[in-house]
Amino acid sequence: MRAVQIPAPGESFEAVERDVPDVPRGHVLVRVAASGICHSDTMPGAGLASSYPRIPGHEIAGTVETVGQGVEQWKPGQRVGVGWFGGACFVCDACRDGDFISCRAGKVTGLTSDGGYAEFVVAPADALAAVPDALSDAEAAPLMCAGVTTFNGLRNSGARPGDVVAVLGLGGLGHLGVQFASRMGFETVAIARGAEKEQFARELGAHHYIDSTADDVAGALSALGGASVVLATVTDAAAMTATIGGLAPRGKLVVLGVPHDPLAVSAGAIVGGSQSVAGHASGSAKDSEDTLRFAALTRVRPLIEEYPLEKAADGFDRMMSGEARFRVVLTVE
Repeated sequence: MRAVQIPAPGESFEAVERDVPDVPRGHVLVRVAASGICHSDTMPGAGLASSYPRIPGHEIAGTVETVGQGVEQWKPGQRVGVGWFGGACFVCDACRDGDFISCRAGKVTGLTSDGGYAEFVVAPADALAAVPDALSDAEAAPLMCAGVTTFNGLRNSGARPGDVVAVLGLGGLGHLGVQFASRMGFETVAIARGAEKEQFARELGAHHYIDSTADDVAGALSALGGASVVLATVTDAAAMTATIGGLAPRGKLVVLGVPHDPLAVSAGAIVGGSQSVAGHASGSAKDSEDTLRFAALTRVRPLIEEYPLEKAADGFDRMMSGEARFRVVLTVE
């Protein structure tokens, strides 16, 4: 099979031919049709993979090619997705509580096992999510990470339909967050830099727009009654902190992006309003499947730029430039 791999930490992508992997018991061989490029795909190059060479990619959509022994829930020809969650141990306390994303021995697609920058990928049966017919492979792929992260962050935030929910940032995560928030019935506020983004935010479904370069973000949120939730999709610690004063009583700042600088949060500011700051990871395969079904039902779609597999390095550079609108997807033919 054709594949693009990181040969060793610190090295660049290389296109190679590798044997199609064997399918162990309890696993599934997936023929890859599309694989999203995520900022987390920098991690294998930074030396964070369990072994090398390593094929990156954890936003995968394709079809079941072969199933291993003991697999009964999947059949050849089924459309499936594979995300960051690459399988659980089903033994630790987290798994026993159903919190598979916190599994101590959990696998990570593209880091502890090879990912989707290839024609085929092997994944544990419990790591697969069914893809609805209403979504193309290229549309489904980014929902396996960017999609489930924003969808899950919102639905587990405690906000209820009709509440004011703000999405900080209109990039790869944020443009999905605005769509999900508005489709979930929240009074949706988009926060971004520049007045020129307002029309786009409203086309995505935002009811309000705050230009963080011209407006007092906390004051603008307070004028709307305060945000029950701010979903922070940017990687700017100061921009996140600037929203806290606009939280409603018992409001929550949900952090999805990971800034290099620490968050400067005044304890007094959040104690007085019983507010909180919480981080949120992506989700399990079931969460991904819920995301795909909700997106298909409500017409949430990622905006994507497509590159062929052999142009993976170009697609990666495009993603890293910050100029992609808004997710980059490799297509495998």
